[in-house]
Amino acid sequence: MSTPGQNDLPQDRVAREAAAWVLRCDRGLGPGEQDEFSEWLAADPQHGAQLARHRRHWQRLDQLAQWRPEHGARPNRDLLAPPLRRRVLRFVPVSLALAAAAAIAFMVSLRQPSTSHEMKAANIAGLAPTSSQRVLDDGSVVELNRDASLSVAFTADERRVTLERGEAHFAVEKDAARPFIVRARGVDVRAVGTAFNVRVDRTAVEVLVTEGRVELDAQVASSPAAEAAGETSLARPRVLRTLEARQRAVVSLEPEAPAPQVATLTASEIERVLAWQHRMLDFTGAPLLEIVAEFNRRNVVQLVVMDPELASLRVSATLRSDNIHGFVRLLEAGFGTRAEQRGESEILLRRGK
Repeated sequence: MSTPGQNDLPQDRVAREAAAWVLRCDRGLGPGEQDEFSEWLAADPQHGAQLARHRRHWQRLDQLAQWRPEHGARPNRDLLAPPLRRRVLRFVPVSLALAAAAAIAFMVSLRQPSTSHEMKAANIAGLAPTSSQRVLDDGSVVELNRDASLSVAFTADERRVTLERGEAHFAVEKDAARPFIVRARGVDVRAVGTAFNVRVDRTAVEVLVTEGRVELDAQVASSPAAEAAGETSLARPRVLRTLEARQRAVVSLEPEAPAPQVATLTASEIERVLAWQHRMLDFTGAPLLEIVAEFNRRNVVQLVVMDPELASLRVSATLRSDNIHGFVRLLEAGFGTRAEQRGESEILLRRGK
């Protein structure tokens, strides 16, 4: 007795594998599956062609998720017509067809209306308990390293956060009327819409700008003699400095320390500083532009979508936030995207010809 698929022709086997990968990509790939998927695509040009074919069929099923009872008293016959079902399912084994039905129901639940802040929280899944995430009332996203602690006090005039201990990365929602201020041991970091990392320990406060620019306002610690004389922190000399993207300032908390040390870091140095915050990003039917923004917020290497039509492409994937090149390979192999490296820290994305 032959087992299912034992007597398949090569093209039938590839078609069956492609259908399976479409379903697996839709529910999200783990790190090991991502490598397996990349190897499968690279093994034979037919793999990518069959994947694209089955993905087109699968995406046609999205129309079922877009129909709601309020769209009409009678269902749209074009959405529910049997020929469409036959065309899609004839490529998929029975077990995969059942999985497809479950996935359709899952997609319907995911497409319910939600706020942008809820979407940000829903699209990010934890990789390890070394860090946690918090979405603030204004939509700004804070990544907290292990044992970090902060307090938040928003008013009509400003958004103030106090980092009491540890390390945190801030991705700030732009609001010119209300500056975003992070205070750590007497050091203020002021921003409008940008991203930066702050680490505080017993002897220093470290600020690294990953996107945009910030204003650094630091009060240099007084000498022991000045402290003994009753000088308050308000009497301490202030240091004002603008930090650009890729710049790191280290403000010493030691008495009579030198001015803050500012240096411009390389891409690899920044990756090492931020290695603690990488996690799994889980996207289901998200626009490519939204996924690119999430990667760009967390990495020095920036993705640039050059084609407006490509920006609206819906993608389902589960990837580590530092696996930019793996994500680019996925777009090239499965979505017909062309990628072009420009300089050390920029990758341009265009539609394939």
